Amino acid sequence: MAGRRTPGPRTPATPARPVPTARRGRSLEYAPHLDGDADPGEIVWTWVDYEDDARRGKDRPVLVVGRDGRTLLGLMLSSQSDRDGQRHWLALGPGDWDRESRPSWIRLDRVLEVDEDGIRREGAVLDRPRFERVAATLRRDYGWS
Repeated sequence: MAGRRTPGPRTPATPARPVPTARRGRSLEYAPHLDGDADPGEIVWTWVDYEDDARRGKDRPVLVVGRDGRTLLGLMLSSQSDRDGQRHWLALGPGDWDRESRPSWIRLDRVLEVDEDGIRREGAVLDRPRFERVAATLRRDYGWS
């Protein structure tokens, strides 16, 4: 599935916009479909501004957890091992979204709103057990259903 989308601009016109997770709470459903569109359970790559400096950022993997029309709702992933045990971060382990198969962590306290055209490429499908672990944490700690 990697590389199914044509690479977009290095910094999309509308970069991912973070919002507090509890404000975007919704029903979660695992629904990846290998059809070229990003669906809940798929990991995509998009530009994400740095939290402390919106003039800078980087291309990173994002787990799609929902959709509002053409706006995808996603949670960013990180391969920085210092995330282990940090509040609002959940260990996912390695996956196909990382070329080096490094362990990854997912940030749960802010949802990224990404315009569908801001996706650089689809990276992988997160397996159902790990998606359900993320979903259970969102339901328990952030009021999702």
